[in-house]
Order: sequence, then C-alpha cells, then structure tokens
Amino acid sequence: MIGLLNGKVAYYNSVYLLLDVGGVGYKVIISQGVQKNLKNIGQSLFLHIYTHVREDLLELYGFLHRDDLELFEMLLSVSGVGPKTAMSIFSKGQSKDIVTAIASADTDFFTAVPRLGRKNAQKIIIELKNKVGGSKDIDLKGLDDKESQEILSALKTFGFTTGEIKESLKSITDKNISTDKKIKLALQFLGK
Repeated sequence: MIGLLNGKVAYYNSVYLLLDVGGVGYKVIISQGVQKNLKNIGQSLFLHIYTHVREDLLELYGFLHRDDLELFEMLLSVSGVGPKTAMSIFSKGQSKDIVTAIASADTDFFTAVPRLGRKNAQKIIIELKNKVGGSKDIDLKGLDDKESQEILSALKTFGFTTGEIKESLKSITDKNISTDKKIKLALQFLGK
C-alpha cells in the first residue's frame, strides 16, 4: 500500500497529476484543492495517498493534508459512496465545507455532486454526523409536539438514534398524512 508520495510534478490537469518519485511516475487522482496549489511543472509536492485496489484496477488518490485523507476515508465508509464520488464531493468544497454540510444536515450540498442522489446524501449525513462532531439538530417541521414524540418513541424501539429518525422524517414531503403512515415511510427510508 502506498501511503505517502514526495516528488516533483511531471504533468498535471484538472483530474490527475503525474508525480516523479525517484524516476518513477505515479498517476495520482487529485481534488481541486490540490490542483489549486499546483504552480508549475517541476515543483516539489508531498501528498497523502489513498490506494484503491480492485481486481482490475489500481488507483491513487492524493491529498495535501492528512485530515483531508481521513475525511475521504470516512466518506468511503458510507455504503454507496466510492472513490470517484468521494473525490467529486471534495471538488464541491474543502474539508471544512464538507464537515459543515454533514454537521448541519445540508443535503443540498451533497445532491449537487454528480452521481450522488438524495438518499445517499442523507446516508452520508446520518452515518458521519457523529464522527465529524455534528451537534446541530434537524428540525421536525410540520409535526406537532405530541405527534413528534409518538414518532420518535416508536422508531427508537427499533434502535434508531434521534438524529437518524429526524433525518428520515425530513424525507417525508407530505405532512398531511397520518402518524402511522409517517412511521411507515420513515422505516422505509431507514431500510427496515
């Protein structure tokens, strides 16, 4: 596994660069954050590397900072998010923007990424919110107190967290349906 590369930039474009390390050129897929730091061919560059290996493929993804690599790996831990999609998320913003979007449950940030639909955007938020320190609660708009408490307690019996429940209820667009129907739709969203 390759974890770090330190060398000179031999070539670059908006998607990848070739990094000459001791006479060997490594093709490294880069985010816009790395691309913005590239000044010219021949400049020295130190990259933190994620090595993606499949039966028919070996790809290297490069990041300037260890924190970026760790966030990239967290994104990959979400089912349905592969390296290309995770890198597309990094092209949408810097690490702090991504963490803010997760913490504030900003699904619009993620749905603007190609190949990433609303369901996967919500999955990213639900699965990573506690890992990135998200503390902002998601409002239960359109629910009165009695109804929201009933839904929360019903879904908690299935083992879901309050954050997961609130996120699933955000996906329900029709607020004029019965409480039972809202619980069923929330369970469908949560995969039960």
